[in-house]
Amino acid sequence: MSKKKKSNAVVLVLALVLIGVVGAFGFKFYSVISDDINGKNQSSTEYNLVIEKSDFETEVAATLTEGGIVVNGLVWQNWTSSHYPEFVYINGEYTLTADMSYEEIVAKLQQPDVSHKTVKVAIPEGYNVMQIARTLEENGICKAKDFLKECKSSDGYDYEWLKDIPDDKNIAYRLEGFLFPATYDLPQNCEAKNVIIAMLDAFDDNYSGAMRDFCKKNGMTLFELITLASIVQEEAFDNTSAENIASVFINRLNNGTKLQSDVTYFYARDLRDEQGFSQKVYDAYYTYRCEGLPAGPITNSGVSIINAVINAPKTDYLYFYSDLNKEFHFAKTYDEFLELQKKYPWKE
Repeated sequence: MSKKKKSNAVVLVLALVLIGVVGAFGFKFYSVISDDINGKNQSSTEYNLVIEKSDFETEVAATLTEGGIVVNGLVWQNWTSSHYPEFVYINGEYTLTADMSYEEIVAKLQQPDVSHKTVKVAIPEGYNVMQIARTLEENGICKAKDFLKECKSSDGYDYEWLKDIPDDKNIAYRLEGFLFPATYDLPQNCEAKNVIIAMLDAFDDNYSGAMRDFCKKNGMTLFELITLASIVQEEAFDNTSAENIASVFINRLNNGTKLQSDVTYFYARDLRDEQGFSQKVYDAYYTYRCEGLPAGPITNSGVSIINAVINAPKTDYLYFYSDLNKEFHFAKTYDEFLELQKKYPWKE
């Protein structure tokens, strides 16, 4: 046999071997993918998949691959695209096993074990932490007790203005006053801290130069401004009355007179009787007992009320009340205050 014929024979043999190897490899790959799609010859490996609102299809596919639920994320994506072109991932938590077929995985991913469905939750102006906590639990966002526990500390939140909060053990909920009232799109069964971050972010977005200027001009911290605004929020019926009410409290603070605001009693009472805080904390919030501002905010104010405090007119008012028709009356002296109550009764 000539060298040329020998060379051709060797090439042919190598080609056949290569075709055989490629064919075997291809058959093996096909077999692995087929088994994966049909859930055959797979382990019972369990994985807890969490799908968040921000996750894309490629991210979910990568997570399924890393968790050992599917062999190849690209194959999974191509399969779902061809078999279920309208398939949509639902936010939530899912317990999956590697021996599930793709059909079973698709069905499972429409029924989360723990729902993270996004719902709209309205937090009105004037809601305190206790009311917010109840609202969140009623909407399946997080447990009320978890939210309240998280609100007791400002640690772990990176906002410069939170540094204004004093190191005072009588402050019941350190984040009270900074949980911005708004309508939020929140996932069910999420961490309380994530909800709080959304609310603090909203406050940060509304933290204005006017607030900073007011604090600087009046020698107040932001914490003190928000505390004052929270009392005005609870006392006022509208922005017009809020400005004059704010002027009364500002005058009392400047005169060293107790604020004596009835609304602080109700908050202090709830802290003690419902939340289990001490009598000392109660006294620190009840402005008939404590000097100056209470230990901290008693609710979460909207921008309009905060601005009403900032824009409070210069007055000599030291007293106010609302009559039976919910009209506010303001007085400079206690005698004038008593005369107004005779003229415009405030109770039957």
